[in-house]
Formats: sequence, structure tokens, C-alpha cells
Amino acid sequence: MARLLADEQFPRHAVELLRTFGHDVLTIQEAGKAGISDDMVLDFATLENRAVLTINRRDFFKLHKIKPDHAGIIACKDDLVWNRLATNINTVIFPESTLTGKVFRVNRFSSTTA
Repeated sequence: MARLLADEQFPRHAVELLRTFGHDVLTIQEAGKAGISDDMVLDFATLENRAVLTINRRDFFKLHKIKPDHAGIIACKDDLVWNRLATNINTVIFPESTLTGKVFRVNRFSSTTA
């Protein structure tokens, strides 16, 4: 299962559901890093070998271009149906042997690897 870091705005309910799927999910708040910038979130996730879970898609797409050597970015559309969000994330990352350097786009009804 994947090692993930949920950024500050990522829904806590989706984090809990991802944990029930067996993923090792740490929130930025649990790490004691609340309030840090997006580039620092990506750096911390990379240091901890965790892919970033975010709904801040635009900023993390830009960061991927600047810092492509990361542990993965899972950029999600904001979805208030947390079960669907967590299930879509799991569906996208489950078959992957590694998330390193990849960007995953998770939408409400379809998902892709960029």
C-alpha cells in the first residue's frame, strides 16, 4: 500500500477511508507542519517518501514541473462524497508499482496519470 501525506485542505474523512484501504496516510497537521508553503509540503513529503494528497491542483501541477523528483502527487478535484474520493484515489494508485515522480489526476468520475 502507498505512503501518503495529506496536505492541509485535504478532507479528513477521505484520509480515514484511505487508511481503511490499508494506505499509510499522514496529515500535515499530524506531522506538526500545518501552515507551511506548498513547496515545503512537497519537500517534506519527498523527504518522508510519501506522495502528496491535495485538492490544490494548480499549484502542485506547477511544483511538479519545477521539482519533478518527488515521491508522487495525487491531485484531486474537491469532492464532498468522501467515499467516492477515497475509492477513486485507491483505484488509481493501487495498480502502480511506484508513485515516484508521477502526477495523478483524480476527478469525480474519472482519473488519469499525467
